[in-house]
Amino acid sequence: MTSEPRLPIAAIVYRPADHIEPVLEEAAQRLAERGVRLGGILQHDLPTCVEDPCGMELEDLASGERFPLSQELGSGSEACRLDPDALAHAAVAVRHALESGVELVFVNKFGAQEASGSGLRNEMAQAVTSGTPVVTAVGERFLDAWREFTGDAGTLLEPRAEDIVAWWDELSRPA
Repeated sequence: MTSEPRLPIAAIVYRPADHIEPVLEEAAQRLAERGVRLGGILQHDLPTCVEDPCGMELEDLASGERFPLSQELGSGSEACRLDPDALAHAAVAVRHALESGVELVFVNKFGAQEASGSGLRNEMAQAVTSGTPVVTAVGERFLDAWREFTGDAGTLLEPRAEDIVAWWDELSRPA
């Protein structure tokens, strides 16, 4: 019996109550300590105040630069706070990581933007088609869009850093 080959892309599947940012951060730290050349971006929540539960910033893993992901829209706004300029900055960071020859790209998540065909979707596809593995996170509500994006040939992981590291070890093991 033959099975379809897996793409070098993995996503931790999370539920609304899961706090995935520390999981991705821990996995990235463990892999970097082992000498894996990392690129891409990670998200960090900014617990600046109770009135702003949506404050977020992104970290470029290659440079260490951090930049805001959410924009201020005023106290009465109910619109999406995602800053389009920050998303463009993140896309450039991922592309730069690919151009510099990193071994593994982190993309904070495959979310609403990616599920609708935008966000960092093109950068994830570019990484995989160039042969650079990608690890990300996907919320359960976007799992169907994720499966469509990967042709159901990606790897789904539990939200644990050790699962990401084990996936990388299996992927990078010589054939």
